[in-house]
Amino acid sequence: MHPTKSTRTQVAIIGAGPAGLFLSHLLHRQGIESVILESRSREEIEGTIRAGVLEQWVVDLMNGMGLGDRMMREGHFHSGITLRFDRQSHHIDMAELTGGKRVTVYAQHEVIRDLVSARLEDGGTILFGVSDVQFADLDGKAPRVQFRRGPDGPVDELRCDFIAGCDGFHGPSRQAIPAAARTEYQIVYPFGWLGILTEAPPSHPELIYANHERGFALLSTRSPEVQRLYIQVDPKDDIANWSDDRIWSELHRRLEDESGWTLKEGPIFQKGIIAMRSFVCDPMQHGRLFIAGDAAHIVPPTGAKGLNLAVADVLVLSRAMAAYYKSGTTEGLEGYSATCLRRIWKAERFSWYMTTMLHRNEKESPFEQRVHLAELDYLVHSRAAMTALAENYVGLPME
Repeated sequence: MHPTKSTRTQVAIIGAGPAGLFLSHLLHRQGIESVILESRSREEIEGTIRAGVLEQWVVDLMNGMGLGDRMMREGHFHSGITLRFDRQSHHIDMAELTGGKRVTVYAQHEVIRDLVSARLEDGGTILFGVSDVQFADLDGKAPRVQFRRGPDGPVDELRCDFIAGCDGFHGPSRQAIPAAARTEYQIVYPFGWLGILTEAPPSHPELIYANHERGFALLSTRSPEVQRLYIQVDPKDDIANWSDDRIWSELHRRLEDESGWTLKEGPIFQKGIIAMRSFVCDPMQHGRLFIAGDAAHIVPPTGAKGLNLAVADVLVLSRAMAAYYKSGTTEGLEGYSATCLRRIWKAERFSWYMTTMLHRNEKESPFEQRVHLAELDYLVHSRAAMTALAENYVGLPME
């Protein structure tokens, strides 16, 4: 491509998801310029409904950056979760087990709305609707990003010191790391989630994770008027096979216990099936390209780690870039992958643990399925085991 226009910034950020937006804010607070390139429109990224559970440290970070006002008004603050199996309920008091830490249920698209609005108010540059993103000179000191504004627009070039690939699992950034230079680790789970949004009042004050012989179920929340719920299904199933009545029937079966608690129903206004995988790319850097968030790793949603890991990545990256621009040191940049991957693999472990323990995997033997129930039984009767779960759930400390 031959650019018709060339501009310069310090950091080119590919993707306006949580990773890219948080990174731009963090760099701005260090006096470092950035430009965000996003393939979708602002309406698309703000309107794509995604659940979100924020770890305590992420909430503290947003508040410390002056970005948390709406989150603190509209978020739901949970000090525990409920585990259900064998039609019995067991409460895990995470706040008591972790010295007062909790999680905040605040949807990812709401986080994105807050970050986009604040970034533009600060004078930041976000170019929406770009296409045909390509990289050049990643091994040199002056990498370049070439792209089009819109599907058929002229070619622009963005010259920079560093490129941050925050463009998700299917974006071009990870593919720019030579295949011979990266190792990819992956598990594709043999089950998926059918998720719904329903106009109904809350059925329970906290999340309920249920292990049931018919499959996993999860009760979450969105707002006082809208609830989010999930059931385990075949990821290849057709959503057309799932009538509202069938969905509610399964949710009642899997979530209700012997206490007499009843799930509250309402009109379903969104439903869909998602597949589940665990994925890690190592390393997360090549030359002057650094990848973060879903571009580098995927976790199943059971452990509620996806957004939190993305923010952890870019917090590490922003600190390394700030040190480079302040004193010229490259130690943080060179150690970016190693630093991030230590946290990532712990989150992958926890997400895998929650997923395998709570789901019904027909490929497993009856012995393995009974072991998962034994694990749950041990967990809810051991303070040490509950503490380990709580520490991981609310978020391990940032190094």
